[in-house]
Amino acid sequence: MDFTVIANAVEVDDGIKRVSMRFIKKYAAPERSRLSQELCEQISKALEEQGLITLPRRLPTSENDFVFVIQKDCPLGQAVEVATHVAVLDKLGANPLPVLLDNFPGVRAHLDR
Repeated sequence: MDFTVIANAVEVDDGIKRVSMRFIKKYAAPERSRLSQELCEQISKALEEQGLITLPRRLPTSENDFVFVIQKDCPLGQAVEVATHVAVLDKLGANPLPVLLDNFPGVRAHLDR
């Protein structure tokens, strides 16, 4: 899996790029006819090794869906990392900022999925 093109595109666009899963598959496994959940997990790990994260964190298996690819070390990437940790802690019942999610009721609906 060579994601150099995606990493360069993200860097050129100030740390974030919206790309289709079809585009990602083209660089991850062009010989595959479909995206499986297992392949999507491998893609996520490979992107993370390049210092990139995706939103949503769990990649969709449909080639028609779009995701955001974000540099981990840019301010937006760091904010996503912090938000991810807060969401995990909230699911465990140990949210350090409990009123934070009360101020954003739409977030709780997405976390309960």
